[in-house]
Amino acid sequence: MDFMNMFLSFNGRLRRMHFWVGLIILWVVEIIIMAILIGPAMAAVAAGGSPGPLALIGYLLLLVLLWPALALQVKRWHDRDKSGWWVLISFVPIIGALWILIECGFLDGTPGPNRFGPSPKGVTGPSPVAT
Repeated sequence: MDFMNMFLSFNGRLRRMHFWVGLIILWVVEIIIMAILIGPAMAAVAAGGSPGPLALIGYLLLLVLLWPALALQVKRWHDRDKSGWWVLISFVPIIGALWILIECGFLDGTPGPNRFGPSPKGVTGPSPVAT
């Protein structure tokens, strides 16, 4: 698994397993950022202080993580033989998140090559039916 391509490129296809691994990595990084940078800053605000520069740095880092999250999802939509623009369904409350979870997280990709590239599983396509 090529992590640079997985997190930074919007081209190609991505297997479900790699999609979940990538998401878990991003979630862990987000939790660490929130615990180290944002959490203490918000505690300072609750105590009557100001959030300080660490909160701004934390929020900027979370914003930077949006790119790899979108790259993962676009490549997963490509594996389902759908346009990467399907990421916009996330703007539909509740239904969009469920749709993404089912389509990207649980349904198998197109067997064999599709318009977005070869199968990430190395499958050449459906076997011909013998007559």
